[in-house]
Amino acid sequence: MLDNAKISQTITMLADLLEFQGANAFKIRAYRNGARVIKDYPDSINSIIEEDPASLLSIDGIGKGVAEKCVVLVETGELPQINEILEEIPRSVLDLLRIPGMGPKKGAMLYRELGIANLDQLKEACKAGVVSDLKGFGAKTVESILAGIEIADAANKRVYWAKADETARQILDHMQSCGEISKIELAGSYRRRRETVGDLDILVVSENAEVVMDHFGAYHLVESVIGRGDTKMSVRIEESLQVDLRVVPAESFGAALQYFTGSKDHNVVLRGLAKQRGLKINEYGVFKMDGDKETYVAGATEEDVYAAMELPVFPPELREARREFDWAAEKTIPDLIREQDLVGDLHMHTTATDGKATLEEMVEAAQARGLSYIAITDHSQRVSMAHGLDADRLLAQWKEVDALNEKLDGSFRILKGIECDILEAGGMDLPDEVLSQGDWIIASVHYGQRQSREQITDRIVGALENPHVHIIAHPTGRLINRREAYEVDMEAVMQAAVENGKLLELNANPARLDLHDVHLAAARKYAIPIVISSDAHSVDGLDVLKYGVLQARRGGLTADDVANTKSWDAIESILGR
Repeated sequence: MLDNAKISQTITMLADLLEFQGANAFKIRAYRNGARVIKDYPDSINSIIEEDPASLLSIDGIGKGVAEKCVVLVETGELPQINEILEEIPRSVLDLLRIPGMGPKKGAMLYRELGIANLDQLKEACKAGVVSDLKGFGAKTVESILAGIEIADAANKRVYWAKADETARQILDHMQSCGEISKIELAGSYRRRRETVGDLDILVVSENAEVVMDHFGAYHLVESVIGRGDTKMSVRIEESLQVDLRVVPAESFGAALQYFTGSKDHNVVLRGLAKQRGLKINEYGVFKMDGDKETYVAGATEEDVYAAMELPVFPPELREARREFDWAAEKTIPDLIREQDLVGDLHMHTTATDGKATLEEMVEAAQARGLSYIAITDHSQRVSMAHGLDADRLLAQWKEVDALNEKLDGSFRILKGIECDILEAGGMDLPDEVLSQGDWIIASVHYGQRQSREQITDRIVGALENPHVHIIAHPTGRLINRREAYEVDMEAVMQAAVENGKLLELNANPARLDLHDVHLAAARKYAIPIVISSDAHSVDGLDVLKYGVLQARRGGLTADDVANTKSWDAIESILGR
């Protein structure tokens, strides 16, 4: 069974290959738009096709061509058209299209004339002087290509939002010391709190752009200046992160902030709505159109921009052209969760296994952060590398928890927990008679992650059916930029969670953030309570909860959608105790 991400990925690949071949641009655009809609759609495309394939056409953004491709994919697991194209074109040649200014025509010429099929080959050919001999490829073009290869390589090196946040704060601190700036804000995917960030966009209001850009270029981590104009400057800083600075007039600041925050898809919808209202919207402002005559309407603030469109100011995290415009029409935009809404943390480790702090130290740290309860959830015995707990060691730890709870006398609650592995053959790593004595039992997959989709799904569903298991931790096992998610049918997992009254974890570790935002939106639709957990292995590890909250906001979650915004008594009620 193919999930939405796989279907979307395959249709995007088809669009890329067709673009390389020089196929019809309208068709390519339709495939790309359809792929985006599928990727973000909260319901399973596979299930929709199984029930009624024709209903695909009722989804906005999916036309006949995309619908037909989806049906073929679901029924056969592949697209014959892709296989046909790949008989002529190697898959790696698509990397050429990631170079700025490298269109499919030039990319095809490089492949056909010189046999260049990847970026490394292209770099070698440029340095050897072979490319400049081609018609349409002069010395300046070759120079541009070499610079573009560096940019394309850097584009693959997206950094965790948490890392980008550190850099962004440092740059802002530096820029604040410039006396010529009256307003400054960060935009782009950073402001939308995407889990990874490819570059940073900074918007500034100033009467002296030259001084501002000089000050920007003097930031100590700037490695090189990519480009500088009258009002825009781009630099590369450590770890190849690109930072773009734009100086804009005060009357356009809000419009620019809206525009450069994006997303691109959100802005496309916004421009369409503006046109319907006889308006034009861009980075300079909102304008009333009378023939070719433009009259400035708004632009100084985002509030003014959206008000001119008769729209609310959407939280940046929701600006992905998913449901935000429907919510606006229905006046039901969710009141998104905030970090201060969390009152407990239900996943952490101590020195009993692979943690760096003792039970007492984790309790003190949680209290200092204003939490009301925590669960101590060390690893079970299967995780031998972490010195996982067997039944005897676990029960001994739980006695320690009981004793410490007595000392706390109700001022703070420590829950007796365990992160219990789901075994490769199915079933739990510890016996039911032990698990039944705990307050909070987490089930997780650490081993056998390369098993088939069916095997992993069956293991997780089986754990959810265990009466002593309360939640699945990091349900897809992904590590951002390091390890792909294992194959799992998340729709089946969510259905099992609903049927068994269980919860799912949003792991707040910035390297995980698993569930991702689309999963979270689906979980909200299923009314599955989400737990935002730190998975802390140290005292400082408790501080990552904020990243989980940002991810939850991107999924449209409110405080009511998250279980650990509630008291422990309330969570027990959710669990049917």
